[in-house]
Amino acid sequence: MYKATIIIKRRKSILDPQGKAVEQGSKLLKIDDISEVRIGKFIELNIDTSSREKANEELDKLCNKLLANLNIEDYSFTLEEIK
Repeated sequence: MYKATIIIKRRKSILDPQGKAVEQGSKLLKIDDISEVRIGKFIELNIDTSSREKANEELDKLCNKLLANLNIEDYSFTLEEIK
């Protein structure tokens, strides 16, 4: 069994309105040294499969077909074996 950590972020070339809102909000709080804020998704899950290779394949499929919008988002994931 593996624990997967998935990070999904908008591509740098795509405007991130949530990130811009955080930047503007920080200015209202008199915090002026924050910039380039990007908001993304953080997903953790367990995957009970026989091998790391199969886990990688299934996570790629999950991200490509369900979790990420590949037109505007990139994803990455890590796997940690659970004993």
